[in-house]
This record gives sequence, C-alpha cells and structure tokens, in this order.
Amino acid sequence: MVNRLIGHICRLFEWLMVICLAAMVLMVFGNVVLRYGFNSGITVSEELSRWLFVWMTFLGAFVALHTRQHLGTDMLVGRLSRGGRKLCFVLARLGMLFVCVLVVLGGWQQTLINRDALSAVMQVSSAIFYASGVVFGVLGGLVVLHELVQVLGGGGSDDMLLGFAGSEEQPHAQARP
Repeated sequence: MVNRLIGHICRLFEWLMVICLAAMVLMVFGNVVLRYGFNSGITVSEELSRWLFVWMTFLGAFVALHTRQHLGTDMLVGRLSRGGRKLCFVLARLGMLFVCVLVVLGGWQQTLINRDALSAVMQVSSAIFYASGVVFGVLGGLVVLHELVQVLGGGGSDDMLLGFAGSEEQPHAQARP
C-alpha cells in the first residue's frame, strides 16, 4: 500500500521533472536566441530556470531515494553477515532520517523567513523556492522511515540491506518495482 502510494508520487515527480527540464531548455535556449539574434531577452527566464532547477533536483533526489539509485559502495557491507548488514542498514537509515529532519527544519525556517520576500524578477514569494527542501525532507523521511520499519519488522531482502540498487559484484541486484 505504502509502496504503491510512493510509486505514484514518484511517477508524478518524474513527469514534473520532465516538464521542468523542458521548460528550462526552452527558456534558456529562447533567451540565448533572443539576446544574440534580436538584442532582447526574456527577463524572467533566468530566475524561473534557477527555481525549476532547484525543484527538479529535490524531486529527482526523492525519486532516486525511493528507487535506491544514489551512489553507494558495498565493499564493507557486502562482506558482512545478514545481521551485520541489518545493523548497518538501520544505522544508515537512522542517520538519513536525522538528515531529513534537519532538511525539513531548515527548509521550513527559510520558507517562513522568506514568505513575505518577493523574488527579484518574478515578484512571487521566495518561500516557494525554499519549500522544495521541505517537500523533499518530509517525503524522503517517510520513505526512510518505511524502509526502517520494514527491516525492523523482519522484512527486507539482501539487496535492500545493501541500500542501493546495483553492485558491480552482484549484477543481479535490481531496483524496487
């Protein structure tokens, strides 16, 4: 149930990332053509492209977290027993959960501080920019917490205990469905 919900969120985020990337490419390319070809430009394109890039990065980080696509190494953990892997998994997830809490708290503070500050060009609340960290921290924390509960409840495959999708030494490792 939780995996299905997170999977739907990931598919939505993948589409939003495609839209963000397409919009950034169009705006930046269009602005270059306008500047060099017609000696004009779209003022909002630089700021909006930067905002879209930040949002796309945080959305992509969440998708990568869920599918375990971040870089990792199993040089030590791969040689441990299942109990050792489980211990390392739990310690790593607790650390990740702590970082997610810090990202939420910091992002929330920045969102509150900047809620009345308008962006220089677009003249919209700068809180939108910082809310990306809050969205990532909350959703990422939920994914990490869900994985932690799965493993502590006795579940979790050996591939899951490695903490990332692939390994050069274990080519059979797959990403989550």
